[in-house]
Amino acid sequence: MSYRGKRTLDLLLAGPALVLSLPVQAVTAVAIRIKMGRPVLFRQERPGLHGETFEMLKFRTMLLPDPSRGLITDADRMTRLGAFLRSTSLDELPTLWNIVRGDLSLVGPRPLLGQYLGRYSPEQARRHEVRPGLTGLAQVNGRNAISWEEKFAYDVEYVDHHDLALDVIIILRTVLQVIRRDGISARGEATMPEFMGSKVD
Repeated sequence: MSYRGKRTLDLLLAGPALVLSLPVQAVTAVAIRIKMGRPVLFRQERPGLHGETFEMLKFRTMLLPDPSRGLITDADRMTRLGAFLRSTSLDELPTLWNIVRGDLSLVGPRPLLGQYLGRYSPEQARRHEVRPGLTGLAQVNGRNAISWEEKFAYDVEYVDHHDLALDVIIILRTVLQVIRRDGISARGEATMPEFMGSKVD
């Protein structure tokens, strides 16, 4: 699929979605401000296309780390409001701005932590050959309920076979997955355990 065709699809869908979601985003921002305080937005540098970094925006779902209050792990810091925002994917709404800006596409490998760059195998690192996405092939095939290795295999499969038809299918399957709230977290985890690298036999 050409970059122009993919970019057109991104703008046709993400642009109106961003505008229409502004009232919901405003209510969400107020709720976060009341329940968790500042900041309302979670901002983090993430590697994108070819590993070049950009600032990704999401709504904050966790309390700030505070060892004196026992707020250390993701499970400790996750709030009831935050868990609701994650389960409904409302925390992702500000990320639509990243798509409009061109940092992200609607569909592609999810942008992960920068510290993971040196932990990928050469094959896994191919996930950065395309622009990252708000959703992707891994997200509609298990999301956080599958292993890192399975996620990266789906990411590379997308790199090798992506086209407009596949993007549309992934978008439609993502809508269903959000409604069903499937695969929100890994078993026994608040989110997903840190990727430490794959074992090489």
